[in-house]
Amino acid sequence: MSSTFILSLDQGTTSTRAILFDTAGIEVASLSEPLQQYYPGDGEVEHDASEIYAAAVKVLRGVLEMAGRRASEVAAIGVTNQRETIVVWDRKTGEPVGRALVWQDRRTAPACEALRAKGVEPRVTALTGLLLDPYFSGTKLAWILDSQPGLRARAEAGELLAGTMDCWVIWKLTGGAVHATDATNASRTLLFDIHAQDWSDELLDLFRVPRGLLPRVLNCADDYGRTLPEFLGGAIAIRGVAGDQQAALMGQGCIRPGEMKATYGTGCFLLLNTGETAARSSARLLTTVAARLDGKATYALEGSIFVAGAALQWVNEGLQVPGGGAEVEALARRARPGHGVTLVPAFTGLGAPWWDPEARAGLLGMTRDTGIPEIADAAFEAAAFQTRDLIEAMRLDAPAAFGPDAELRVDGGMSRSAWFCQKLADRTRTPVGRAAYEETTALGAALFAGLGCGIFATPADAASARPQTTRLSPQGDSEAADQAYAGWLRAVSRIRSDA
Repeated sequence: MSSTFILSLDQGTTSTRAILFDTAGIEVASLSEPLQQYYPGDGEVEHDASEIYAAAVKVLRGVLEMAGRRASEVAAIGVTNQRETIVVWDRKTGEPVGRALVWQDRRTAPACEALRAKGVEPRVTALTGLLLDPYFSGTKLAWILDSQPGLRARAEAGELLAGTMDCWVIWKLTGGAVHATDATNASRTLLFDIHAQDWSDELLDLFRVPRGLLPRVLNCADDYGRTLPEFLGGAIAIRGVAGDQQAALMGQGCIRPGEMKATYGTGCFLLLNTGETAARSSARLLTTVAARLDGKATYALEGSIFVAGAALQWVNEGLQVPGGGAEVEALARRARPGHGVTLVPAFTGLGAPWWDPEARAGLLGMTRDTGIPEIADAAFEAAAFQTRDLIEAMRLDAPAAFGPDAELRVDGGMSRSAWFCQKLADRTRTPVGRAAYEETTALGAALFAGLGCGIFATPADAASARPQTTRLSPQGDSEAADQAYAGWLRAVSRIRSDA
């Protein structure tokens, strides 16, 4: 029986999902399992790694049953994951030593501040492309080793292993045969030299992490072993791995320098492919590995917006407008033209390129006739203006990557709205490519797996298997859009913590 399908495992922050694709990149079946969050203290977020593993087996097995397919019909599995979440487990028993620390966890903020005070951040950024922030895995891993008596000694003795969620799930699915991650996930740990493409002894010493804890770093399309036959009714090769945002970059077909994608969920992640150049940012954007294939790395600039879709949720909940994002859009479309209202949704600070965690939200430009429709419209405009912030910063950091055909490919919840996508094009003065298929993260993992098992000969072949986008060109007057953006910048300056 021919192997004509690819399985994708998308291990996310709130759920674990499996999607079965055919070799044309078309979804055949999908199954999701919710993931419980644990909040033991202020700013602390944890996951149960054993629960994640059990959910992975459940959805992989379930989606095959749903589609009426056998393991022998699956050419390969691709894995994508929440990137910076980290867990430590016992090498012999396979049991975690405690819960996984999630990327959102902020408990190591004091450790990051202490390192920053020593003046080491420029060196860390030079090696990793990252900032000293608890968002990344390195300080979380050190915290775990110090959280229980004897853990650090056991780690140094080689009794423990560590990894991000891709690494953990692969280790379990292969029965402990493979302890490996890919270069995109490794590049989010603060421990990986993105230029040398290896764990850095200098960084391991700085963050006090024993090298023996860490997995091998492989390509995004590579041999990650085979699942034990008892899990899925037969052994299936695991041939693709990428962190969620890099998988979405692949799923959007952004494989060439200058191609970029933005994913709009609660917040927004925008990645610009810079090719073989690891562009240094003057705006404190992140330099990260976009992909590694056949031992050769390509890079991306990454900017994160803390609040995008969450601003619509604030209108729903804070202003008591029922009905979700669709109702907020219906209100926004009734707003007075040129109403002049600006919402800066810095509810938890400002992300890139401002990096002001102490900033707080502001609603400016209101007049006596301002109503809920104008505020609703300002919530959508905020996502568009913040996207332009990132595009302008990236244009300065990597001017060579922006050609005349530059296009922003979008996915995520807000991209379902053609109206918002047109607004995005108008405000950023950048053509917007609206994805025909929303689950681009899972699709990207499947495309990497297809490369790894030989279904696709080249990245271009893989990218051509994705559904095409609908292109929306900027409309309206450029000068008016620039004036509106200048108004946004004035509003941001007024709510900054140093204003």
